[in-house]
Amino acid sequence: MYKTILVPLDGSKRAEAILSHVEEMANKLGARIILLTSIEEKLVNPGAMATSVIGYKDDDMVEQTKIAKSYLQEVQTKLEQQGLKVSTTIIQGPPVEAILTVATQENADLIAVASHGRSGLGRVFYGSVAAGIMQRVDRPLLLIRAQEG
Repeated sequence: MYKTILVPLDGSKRAEAILSHVEEMANKLGARIILLTSIEEKLVNPGAMATSVIGYKDDDMVEQTKIAKSYLQEVQTKLEQQGLKVSTTIIQGPPVEAILTVATQENADLIAVASHGRSGLGRVFYGSVAAGIMQRVDRPLLLIRAQEG
């Protein structure tokens, strides 16, 4: 059924809530897991009158990539210790775009993601990666709502 499962992670414990579900599925199905982290430009508000988007400087991008690589390696190692086939990918860009791009490139049968469950202004300001994926996804999506804490 599912041979390749794409798992976007942002380094938070809430995002990692999907891992127990993915572990069980991959174990039963013999599926390969792809762990994905995207590094995106940051929104900066230098003052009340102006808002601009700036990209990371080269040094910042190298540092962010190093942090992401270390994080994904740690998660990969834990999953591989359970006998699972795991690879990692880091991509630059907005999370929804990164997820959809990698899903297509890797021919993922399933995208598995934990929603942070933001609502109200938090959802408007930060956007919702889960909602963005749901609106544009062309393949099965496993979505769980991560609990606070």
